[in-house]
Amino acid sequence: MIRIASTAEQVESGKVARQAMSRKELAEHVVGDDRPDPVELLYGSDVGRDVELLPLKYERMSVSPFTFYRGFAAMHAYDLGQGQNTGLAVQLCGDMHLSNFGVYASPERNLVFDVNDFDETLPGPFEWDLKRLVTSFEVMGRTRGFSASVTSSAVRQAAESYRVRMGELAEMNNVSVWYDRMDQGTLETMATSFDPKRGRKNMDARLAKARGKTHARAAAKLTDVVDGRRRFQSDPPLLTPADLSSAESAMVTAVFERYVSTLSADRGHLLARYRVIDIARKVVGVGSVGTRCWVLLLEGRTPEDLLVLQAKEAGPSVLEPYARKSIYRHQGRRVVEGQRLTQAASDIFLGWANGVDQSRQYYVRQLHDMKGSADPDKMPATNLQPYAEICGMALARAHARAGGATMIATYLGSSDKVDRALAEYAVSYADQNERDFAAFSAARAGATS
Repeated sequence: MIRIASTAEQVESGKVARQAMSRKELAEHVVGDDRPDPVELLYGSDVGRDVELLPLKYERMSVSPFTFYRGFAAMHAYDLGQGQNTGLAVQLCGDMHLSNFGVYASPERNLVFDVNDFDETLPGPFEWDLKRLVTSFEVMGRTRGFSASVTSSAVRQAAESYRVRMGELAEMNNVSVWYDRMDQGTLETMATSFDPKRGRKNMDARLAKARGKTHARAAAKLTDVVDGRRRFQSDPPLLTPADLSSAESAMVTAVFERYVSTLSADRGHLLARYRVIDIARKVVGVGSVGTRCWVLLLEGRTPEDLLVLQAKEAGPSVLEPYARKSIYRHQGRRVVEGQRLTQAASDIFLGWANGVDQSRQYYVRQLHDMKGSADPDKMPATNLQPYAEICGMALARAHARAGGATMIATYLGSSDKVDRALAEYAVSYADQNERDFAAFSAARAGATS
């Protein structure tokens, strides 16, 4: 059994960490002379991906400094790994930016707000996630042309809400922390507090939209009826149906069969009532473009009883060179176990499997299950600060869930020293991100001239 430090030991750890690294030092972003060229690091991190899809990845990254930031977690991971850290380890998201939160359905069919991307999850210093999160608000605010005061307020709010919520979680008993979640009622109350006139109405509309993203809608959106049977639409390179008699279809089917064994018996029994009727290659996200990602269309008791699963390739976390290696040799399992540990409620169909030749590893989940997320390109300036608040709170709960709230809360304290230091860091790293984006843009321009 894993031993979690006692409350007294956690308090002492928090005090020792504050002596080793002051809260003011959280503001520091040190650039060494040996920092790798960002373009070379980016290209090097993409080795092994589908080369035909890499131009699409770089095109998506080139839209703005924010899309570049989203797509290049490896660069920030390097920079975080070079500096001093608190040593207060938790299960990290690993790619913690404002677009990696959202609402989704719990197994009880209730909507919850939480972290929703764990491709890079790994244990590491808690502040690595927090620094990446606050920086994402600074980068996004600049990209959208929001005023410095609006952007700075959001950055500070993300840090403050993390600190305050972590202090509250440190006072709760272990089971209460485990069951804590940000549900619909919590979101509606917070929305109303920020905007008494329209907040509740706007939040209800967003949640209703998320509820509409069901299995049936996913199937209807991605498929057509061809010769009397459901097939995935063809929209290459974004969605490319596979030849069901091909070797790659056989590989994906084998992944599916192996994946079922990683589910609990009751969920495996449920999934056994479905059969795979179609397979397609799908492009997702920004940083994930080029990794192998498949969608599987499953049919249950009737042609209308449809389920869409996603099998996504998992490689080593970008944090691995700078933190301890995962205890799980299977990268898909690393993702799944990290998600289960930190999310308030995880997908009932979350599991993992190897490819046929064992060289590629995957994790599997539902493609859509009442999922919804904020669109940074459409978010009004008035929503930035309240959104920063719920993101900070959700990250604190995710970090506390594995046990460690007391040591982090002890380190953070009750003053705004950490908030101010992190706001300073966010400005400094957003500047660095802009320089890296300029180098990336220049390299792309040179390659096409």
